[in-house]
Amino acid sequence: MTALAAALPRRRSARARRSLLAPRPIGAAVLTTVTVFLLSSLLTFALGALSDANPGAAVLGETATPADIARMNHAFGLDRPLVVQYVTWLGHALTGDLGRSWFTTLPVADSVFQALPVDLSIAGLALLIAVLLGAVGGIAAAYSNGGRLDRAITAVCSVLGTLPAFVVAIGLIAVVSVKLGWLPSGGYTAFGDDPVQWLRFAALPAFALSLDAAANVARQLRASLVGELRANYVTGAAMRGLSARRVLFGHVLRNAAGPALTVLGMSVPMLIGGAVVTERIFNLPGIAQLSLQAAQQHDVPVIQGTLLVTVAVVLLANIAINAGLLALNPAARRGRSQRAGAQDATPGLAADATPSPVPGSIPGSVPGGAA
Repeated sequence: MTALAAALPRRRSARARRSLLAPRPIGAAVLTTVTVFLLSSLLTFALGALSDANPGAAVLGETATPADIARMNHAFGLDRPLVVQYVTWLGHALTGDLGRSWFTTLPVADSVFQALPVDLSIAGLALLIAVLLGAVGGIAAAYSNGGRLDRAITAVCSVLGTLPAFVVAIGLIAVVSVKLGWLPSGGYTAFGDDPVQWLRFAALPAFALSLDAAANVARQLRASLVGELRANYVTGAAMRGLSARRVLFGHVLRNAAGPALTVLGMSVPMLIGGAVVTERIFNLPGIAQLSLQAAQQHDVPVIQGTLLVTVAVVLLANIAINAGLLALNPAARRGRSQRAGAQDATPGLAADATPSPVPGSIPGSVPGGAA
């Protein structure tokens, strides 16, 4: 009893350390995100600061004198050291102030956040379509492993993965809009104004953007499911009379979805990059068109604002993907906490650690915490 009482504080210490270690994966992702954001902001500012654009001369025109240009540059704060300009710009950006356009003098934040919902709504719908198509294709191919359906889905995914979004967009307009007349070929209506009309305008661009991501998700999910369906716990679940649907959606799919979710997260930058061409084809007033117009005018504050907001959106999406991966498969977090607890636990208290799953056990003890 005395030895057990002496060991109890150490046991509580091990549990406390495990609780402290639990949030570390998300904390590490947030730290990485902050670092990448700062480096991206520095690069974004440097690209604008090192350009040969002269806002004073561009705004005032060819009749401006050197003194007029100098006064205009002083009003824009461009006569200060670059370090001071960057710190001031970043500090204002973190509070939501992205500066003002050199030509329209309108706040950049207002222009960006008017155009951003267009891209977010299209990208969100594209991700939803990619998840649905990729999940259906991957599950069907995995269950038909080596069969005709598997080979057909793999071939279709290989073809879709090589088609650029603008080629798919042009084909959709030619067939769905021009020949069949089912959906409009361009334009946009905000979701809050008319959800049905928004869906009519957003369906084609979202579908054009989603096909490449759907193909990648289907291929990755198919490869993961093939391995998981051969695992011992699936055989044990079948022997115990559990239905195939319960095993698939309750345990197998959760264990196999991690790599597919990672691929989906990597598709977010590609969706935003593809929006530059897609917005032009479908005449969407998104952030890509805003940045393109600013680039044609050499409006550096607008370019910097759109780039910074785009980087922030991509990084936030990566944090969401990391959180989703941790929710699907907390084995890494639990493994770290178990190793930390094992270092502090006495031999007599080794049973405090969570037991490892036994091969062939029921799905309630699936590796990766799929219970």
